[in-house]
Amino acid sequence: MGKTIILDHPLIRHKITLMRDERTGTRDFRILVEEVAMLMTYEALRDLPMKHITVKTPVAAAEEPVLTGKKPAVVPILRAGLGMTDGILRLIPAAKVGHIGLYRDEETHEPHEYYSKLPAGIEDRLVIVPDPMLATGGSAIQAVDFLKSKGCSQIKFMCVIAAPEGLKALQEAHPDIDIFIGCLDDHLNENAYIVPGLGDAGDRIFGTD
Repeated sequence: MGKTIILDHPLIRHKITLMRDERTGTRDFRILVEEVAMLMTYEALRDLPMKHITVKTPVAAAEEPVLTGKKPAVVPILRAGLGMTDGILRLIPAAKVGHIGLYRDEETHEPHEYYSKLPAGIEDRLVIVPDPMLATGGSAIQAVDFLKSKGCSQIKFMCVIAAPEGLKALQEAHPDIDIFIGCLDDHLNENAYIVPGLGDAGDRIFGTD
């Protein structure tokens, strides 16, 4: 059974508040997304496997821990998930990177896949799936569906903000994955936007309308 963790950390909450402000410009918004992603990654990767090796310090030899196993993969949901990727890679720069492209139908709010490219051997890797917003949950569910169809069994989903409706849908569809959330907001409005939210994350990251 997967776990759901809301990262109620002062630094994360402060940066999310700055992201919410409509006066925050593209450059600062992009930096804040990266910083929040990096802080979330620190917690999300707490259970990475380790082994001990012998190292010689200037004082003595010691048995010390290092990471072991295949390098994790980061598979952002395009396009907004790209905004979190650099923050994650700051902590695990050797991670492999793939992409899943999904767009939302403006009338039905259903996700549609238009692109996918995954690293070799992804079925044997821990896969981190970042997307700033978990609104209806449709895109996250479809992305995890796709990864599982490729044999992935270790999946962690990371989002900056989630709506209760989207979180419930993702938990019900994929109860075995870990979900990490920067802040759980109040609800979805009639246009399936998170309230209070922060607007369209992709537009604010890339400066588009």
